[in-house]
Amino acid sequence: MIKRAAAIGLVLVAATGCVPANVSPGMTFAVGLNDYHEEMSRLAARPDRWPDRQRMAESLKSVYIVTIGGSREFNQLVDLDLRRKEYEIALRQTAVRPERAREMKSELERIERAVAELKEIVKEQALNALSRGTDPARRIESIAAIGLVHIALDRFAASGGGFSSPPAQVGPYTVTDLGGVGAIVRTPEGQVYRCATALVEDAGAGITCEAPAK
Repeated sequence: MIKRAAAIGLVLVAATGCVPANVSPGMTFAVGLNDYHEEMSRLAARPDRWPDRQRMAESLKSVYIVTIGGSREFNQLVDLDLRRKEYEIALRQTAVRPERAREMKSELERIERAVAELKEIVKEQALNALSRGTDPARRIESIAAIGLVHIALDRFAASGGGFSSPPAQVGPYTVTDLGGVGAIVRTPEGQVYRCATALVEDAGAGITCEAPAK
């Protein structure tokens, strides 16, 4: 898929130290995470495709390392999500003995609690990593990327479908996801910036924001 190719492409490009200036690590990770979520949902209809699900989980960990940095908590989050998906697939697609089904449902409840806790830790890690060395001239773009990462993590951590992507708060700023094509950033003073996501071929993703009309 195009989105995943762009995200994974950054891993390859970053290894050579030639990441284009218009690539945003935060946006690349957000795009990759959303694409992982969509692809895993598609693969959920195929229980036999568990090796593909495992490979996708490991690829997502690699994207995080390159774009945000190493994180034991994020790796744990991905491992738990993979286990959760396999349990959910087994409960839907196979005949499971009642006592085993109860065990699996109990484990799913434990996983949900752990995922909720880890998600908040990873959000804070991403905020700290993406805020370092921010170009003041691209502050709104940085806030948009951080907000979209937080929204993507919320979507990733939510079980089942139908997640409505509520806005994210990045300090005093509000970031609203425009469904994968960009975001709206509202400042504390009420100014509204409209931001557009751009895929950078074989490198990752970036974001540009237009100043409010005067």
